[in-house]
Amino acid sequence: MSLAAVIASMFALMIASTFGAALAAERGRYELDRYELDRYELDPVHTRVMFAIRHAGFSSAIGTVSGSTGTLLFDADDWTTAALKVSVPMTRIDLGDAKWNKAALASQLLNGDDHPVATFVSARIEPIDARHASVYGTLVLRGVANEVKLDVTLNALKRHPLPPFRRTAGFSATTMLSRKVFGIDAWPSVIGDSVELRIEVEATRAGRADDVDEGDTTTDEPSAQLQPEPSP
Repeated sequence: MSLAAVIASMFALMIASTFGAALAAERGRYELDRYELDRYELDPVHTRVMFAIRHAGFSSAIGTVSGSTGTLLFDADDWTTAALKVSVPMTRIDLGDAKWNKAALASQLLNGDDHPVATFVSARIEPIDARHASVYGTLVLRGVANEVKLDVTLNALKRHPLPPFRRTAGFSATTMLSRKVFGIDAWPSVIGDSVELRIEVEATRAGRADDVDEGDTTTDEPSAQLQPEPSP
C-alpha cells in the first residue's frame, strides 16, 4: 500500500471515530435530558389496583391489589416525555376471602407461585388535554406480555400537606382487559373474560422535602372568575 493510501485510510478512520463519538455524546445528552425530568416514586400505600370480573353471570367479583411500586418520570407541561415503570405484587390480591384469594392465585388462574409479580412499562403517551392522556405500554401478567392502553387522568400535582411535604402527583386510570389473551382461560362458564381495571396512584417526587409550594397545576373547582352570578 502506498504512503498516500495509508494516510488516506488513517484520515478516514479519524473522521469515523470523531463522528461516532459525536453520535454517542448526542445519545448521552438525550438520555440525560430524559432523566432530568422530575422523578417520582410510587407510594405503595396510596397506590391500588381494583379489578372487577363477572362471576357466573350473577354479579361482578371485585378485588384489589395493594403495594405496587415503581418510578415515574413526568413533566406536566409535556406528557409525551413521561415514562412509567410499575411492579404489581399479585400475591397481595384481596377478594375479601382467604379461600377465594388462594383459588385466584392457583396455577390454572394467576399462578402466583411462578408469576408473583405483574409489570407495566409505558411505551408512548398521547395527551388529550392538560389533565388527560392515553398511556400505551406493555403489561406482563402471568408471564405473558400484551400491549395495554390506559385512560389516565391527572387529579393533582402539588406539595403534599403532610410531612415530609414532598411534591406529589395523583392519577386515576381505567382500562379493560381480556384474561384469555394472558393465558388465563380456566373456568370460562364461571369466570368472565373481560376484566375491568381501575387504578389509583400517588407518586412522590424523589429527593428532599419541598420548602416552597409550587402550586397545584390542576383543580376540579372552577375559577372564581368563571363562576356564574347567583340568581336573585
